[in-house]
Amino acid sequence: MRFVIRRFLLFVAALLAISVVIFAALRILPGDVASVMAGLNAPPERVAQLRSQMGLDRPLIVQYFSWLGGLLRGNFGTSLLTGRSISSTVAMRASVTFPLIVLGLVVALAIGLTLGVVATLATRPAVRSAFHFVAIVGGAIPALWGGLLLILLFGRGTGLLGILPSQGFPEAGWSSFGSALASLVLPALTVGIIDGASLMRYTRSALGDVMNSGYMDQAMACGYTRRQAALKVGLRLATPQLVSVVGLMFAGMITGVMVIENLFALPGIGAGLVTDLGNRDLVAVQSELFMLAAFFLLVGFLVDLLHRFLDPRLKHAVQGGAQ
Repeated sequence: MRFVIRRFLLFVAALLAISVVIFAALRILPGDVASVMAGLNAPPERVAQLRSQMGLDRPLIVQYFSWLGGLLRGNFGTSLLTGRSISSTVAMRASVTFPLIVLGLVVALAIGLTLGVVATLATRPAVRSAFHFVAIVGGAIPALWGGLLLILLFGRGTGLLGILPSQGFPEAGWSSFGSALASLVLPALTVGIIDGASLMRYTRSALGDVMNSGYMDQAMACGYTRRQAALKVGLRLATPQLVSVVGLMFAGMITGVMVIENLFALPGIGAGLVTDLGNRDLVAVQSELFMLAAFFLLVGFLVDLLHRFLDPRLKHAVQGGAQ
């Protein structure tokens, strides 16, 4: 329990630190939403009037605690540019981004775990080298280039096969389930194939270490074949390492999808963040960045707890250190 409390306190402290960094960093940027709303040739008096109406002329410390107090009450504030609730806007964008991330993770797990196990069990050096080459090349592909290739192959109207939509998201959202799901297939494949190649390398490394340990000799002494030992014993022992990798990959996807959402014209959090940043809508940007950072930290917090639960050696190490 002390481990959980300590990790939770670190999680809260990190959230507070990040809120300060985000608020301060955005205030360093030149310009603000008042300048954008007033126009390029607006007189300084008009810009000052708008800044006063929006509360941007208040002391920074007052603006920070006002924003932080709203976050603690679950109120992300109101967009200075559109006047809409940021919470409802983020929720609408998240209904695109999070399904995309989950689908991308499913693709990455299917590719990474399957090919990683096959590569580990391969006995011919040429086959192992081929898998190693695929993992390196796949992980090094830029997301933008990989997405363009998929559009040229499968994109409706532009690709060779023309079977999947490559731009936009239905206005009806998930009410039009089939169209919404189809619009996320190519973006999810882009994310999943690239991260799957990296996961394949980690799976091969983690499972390879287990295969060279005495646990495999004991398993095969009990009658398991090499393949059975790898699938029934090796994967279970390698799970704690893979959980950490998959957790970080899942958290990293939420920032990585910014490029993907812009490429496929999806109205998600990443694309919205780029638009709000260009409009200098600082209240919206800082709230969206804080939510992304909180999600990243939350995933790390949960992975730590899960990792400790799956690997009893960490529990004994902590107890030994405390003694």
